[in-house]
Amino acid sequence: MQYIRREQRYYVVMPIAFLRRILPVVALFCSVNVTAQTDSLYAIDEVVVTERLSTRAIVDGQHLKGETIEKLSNNSVADALRYFSGLQVKDYGGVGGLKTVNIRSMGTNHLGIFYDGIELGNAQNGVIDLGQFSLDNIDEISLYNGQKSQIFQPASDFGNAGSVYIRTRRPVFTDKRYHLKLRLKAGSSDMVRFSGVWDLKLSETLCSSISAEVLSSSGKYKFRYMRKRMDGGIAYDTTAVRQNGDVLAFRAEGNLHGVIDRGGWNVKLYTYQSNRGIPGAIVNNVWRRGERQTDSNNFMQATLQKSVTDRFDTQFRVKYAYYDTHYVNRDSTVMQVDNRYKQQEAYFSTANAYEIKSWWTASCSYDFRWNKLDSNVKNAYYPQRFTNMLAIATAFDFNWLKCQGSILGNWVNDKLNKHSSFTPAFFATIKPFKGKWLLFKLYAKKSFRMPTFNDLYYTELGNADLKPEIAFQYNGGLTIEKTFADKGFRHFKFSADVYYNSVHDKIVAYPKGQQFRWTMLNLGKVHITGVDVEAEMQAVLFREVMLGARVQYTYQRARDVTDPSQSYYNHQIPYIPWHSGSAIVNVEWRNLSLNYCFIYAGKRYNQQENIRRNEMQPWYTSDISLSYKLKKWRFTLDVNNLLSQDYEVILNYPMPKINFAATACFEI
Repeated sequence: MQYIRREQRYYVVMPIAFLRRILPVVALFCSVNVTAQTDSLYAIDEVVVTERLSTRAIVDGQHLKGETIEKLSNNSVADALRYFSGLQVKDYGGVGGLKTVNIRSMGTNHLGIFYDGIELGNAQNGVIDLGQFSLDNIDEISLYNGQKSQIFQPASDFGNAGSVYIRTRRPVFTDKRYHLKLRLKAGSSDMVRFSGVWDLKLSETLCSSISAEVLSSSGKYKFRYMRKRMDGGIAYDTTAVRQNGDVLAFRAEGNLHGVIDRGGWNVKLYTYQSNRGIPGAIVNNVWRRGERQTDSNNFMQATLQKSVTDRFDTQFRVKYAYYDTHYVNRDSTVMQVDNRYKQQEAYFSTANAYEIKSWWTASCSYDFRWNKLDSNVKNAYYPQRFTNMLAIATAFDFNWLKCQGSILGNWVNDKLNKHSSFTPAFFATIKPFKGKWLLFKLYAKKSFRMPTFNDLYYTELGNADLKPEIAFQYNGGLTIEKTFADKGFRHFKFSADVYYNSVHDKIVAYPKGQQFRWTMLNLGKVHITGVDVEAEMQAVLFREVMLGARVQYTYQRARDVTDPSQSYYNHQIPYIPWHSGSAIVNVEWRNLSLNYCFIYAGKRYNQQENIRRNEMQPWYTSDISLSYKLKKWRFTLDVNNLLSQDYEVILNYPMPKINFAATACFEI
């Protein structure tokens, strides 16, 4: 190592071979500044760390980063995911309404949701309500189809048909040892949201971060409810106010970040408490429902990552989660219910990667997960599930060709149901020319998912004859990316993917009168073909005006090909539009920022038969926000559904018309 003196500042020059062996966790945890206090050496301006092959994704995903997320006029992670191609978000309306996400028509359960590197679980029904996660403390959201194609990761990361990675913001300290951010947002539906983040540098190798949020809303909004007869005439057309959509929620999260020799660690505590009404479907002129749900979701997780030698990396992850859900239905028109569900989950993971050659790396990962569900449901079975996962992977880097192969073994034991499977995957990218401007990508993968506890064991809801789902995925595409030195046009990226998925014994969940409950169905076999297109650009216009744009388009044909004798054979499966897309345009000038967001979903059907009676019309929304920054303050005005469109994402769950919000943010 050499020290070079230049203008009274000192720079570090390290051998390239040594830099390539530095574990990327050093960069990951670089939010904690580590400085050497000596008489003459007092500053390190820049150290460039090159990623090792084991931590590099062969096929890159879609990303929404902190600055873009900050500009979106959205409240939850689910709202932000609408701007990714290939995803369909099911939104049941309202501030506190249920929000789930579906990847490339394969279903919610095939999509893994990872929160700071560890998967969020729900063994009861497999549904992760993304409305519970706020955007206020999120630094980046990433989507990977197939899987995140790097080999130094937990075994569970190899197991999903797609993955969403939510990364919370990590503290960065400059001249102060603390950082405070307060945000107050108020808007339509009597919505008030207050949140705060407090970061503190405890030592040169240790820092903490605390984030908290309170949300209150009546959930009331006006909507138009219209239904047509088969002959095209109006059956009824009325305007009403959405009822029983109130929510009172509290979220808190504490993080402790540490740096050790050639590694780092993190400990996280998370709690979410809510009491909300469930608006329910509007059918038979019933406008108010008696359903309510109380949630208490708590988990603790920890991560340790270290470079043991120049060639060997290891990581450990542990988690314990306890979820308590209390569901009540006092509606006199249906059977009254007062049920409580308690879930427990314990998780352990170890991943290890070894660099055989500079161009060849291998890894082995093992995960263990235990799930248990208790409830007060009469005559219910109280299941436990033991899941063991073992993944072996290898990656090669030949400059113009990068490829990765893996195989994952799953052993699931529910005592009443046992299943094992092996799911291989292969990813590759080809760069035919020097530089990064053109890249071809392809992958093939088999994925597997067990039915949930509700799918299998609850006689009122489940189906004991359900089979596990098996999905085969094939994808090919290209990416064109170029950064320009020109002062005008700065950056351009274009990506297109063509894919084919075949899902066997597909399980579909439909709302069964009450939103919290589902009826389960094996469709048998579904063939899915699609195209995802994404483009983004950045430019500098006249007089320091910055322009950024991002557009995406998805075409999907998801056909039920189970039984040729059925009337719905070869029909599009429910709630999957053939065409969908979104656009984000941002214009900035000095302290002013104007952001426009557009979302479109085309024609789709709400039942298996693609007949006129089941057809749902296309919908689109336009959102706009204006932001002004003044020293330590930022003020934002949001207008959502600018054109006040009447639309439903799910049949009989009307969405809000035009609505407003104002935000004040203070930061020191």
